[in-house]
Amino acid sequence: MAALHSLPAPIFARLARNAAAALLILGALAACLPAQALRIKEVASVAGARSNKLTGYGLVVGLDGTGDQTTQMPITTQSLNNYLQQLGITLPTASLSQLQLKNVAAVMVTAEMPAFAQPGQTIDINVSSVGNAKSLKGGTLVITPLRGVDGEVYALAQGNVVIAGAGAAAGGSKVQINHLSAGRIPGGAQIERTIPTPLLEGASINLDLDSTDFQTARRVAQVINTRIGPGTARALDGRTVQVQAPQDANLRVNFLAELEEMPLELSAPAARVVVNARTGSVVLNQAVTLGPCAIAHGNLAITISSTPVISQPGAFSQGQTVLTQKTDIQIRQEPGTLLTLPPAPQLADVVRALNSLGATPQDLLAILQAIKAAGALNAELEVI
Repeated sequence: MAALHSLPAPIFARLARNAAAALLILGALAACLPAQALRIKEVASVAGARSNKLTGYGLVVGLDGTGDQTTQMPITTQSLNNYLQQLGITLPTASLSQLQLKNVAAVMVTAEMPAFAQPGQTIDINVSSVGNAKSLKGGTLVITPLRGVDGEVYALAQGNVVIAGAGAAAGGSKVQINHLSAGRIPGGAQIERTIPTPLLEGASINLDLDSTDFQTARRVAQVINTRIGPGTARALDGRTVQVQAPQDANLRVNFLAELEEMPLELSAPAARVVVNARTGSVVLNQAVTLGPCAIAHGNLAITISSTPVISQPGAFSQGQTVLTQKTDIQIRQEPGTLLTLPPAPQLADVVRALNSLGATPQDLLAILQAIKAAGALNAELEVI
């Protein structure tokens, strides 16, 4: 700053004018920049390019005495016997009931097979106990086939179970951190079979919107037709947009890559208030408005307290000391003040108006339902 002030007045004035002009240019550029627009890939997905659920049943071995209690879980003993028979080991039937497999646990294995997964690729799996095992920590999942809904085997799972937790018990006391009966095996399953996809079939592809909205479907079709050409896309309904695509596989992949990156300006979402009845959470989106209304809200509190009272008999009366309870009941009703809420066209005004009630989140659930019933809440009320 001292160096600037030491400059001659004409030079300093010229620099000031240039700085002011630069600020005006930056402001104009900022005004010309588009608002944060969504891309098509963030509101829609390509039909057929989806993941598939896999599941299987297996055994976790190598536990430190925290496995299933076989007397209460005969399925574990039977599963181990079937597995040993596959390896050529046959146990006498009489000895099966005497096995104490404290180091073995029966588990369910679940995984999600991504789209276009090829044989040899690996995916993560989740391992969850189905018996009364205390912990799966330190165990190893033996080879387990993972099947789809069609019953076919699409992957094979095996590996060491990773559990981010610990626990200890002694003398009737128990300490546990996190959940010990479920874990994860990173890259624990290997793909053995591909799932065919209709992505490269036909002369067109379908874009499935994440939510049903006719306005969004129309705008997606308009953006594609503007960027690529008229007649390329058309909205079939409020959730599906059909797009003409090249037949060649390489050209279709490039076409979809460019399609997903197209910017999309969307209108304001439908006004909605989401209420979680279990936690008392209330979430409002920016389209929620509030009409004029008057609200009276008060609380009724009932307090019941018991005080122990000892009745001591008189001397030489041969009576007995008796412990009784004295119960005191108090009823307190707070006055319900009638508050007038002005119209609130903006979300900040709605929040300010609701905060003026001074109600707890649980009370706010009932208040919002009453405002909606009175027709003053211009939003859809959804209770989850």
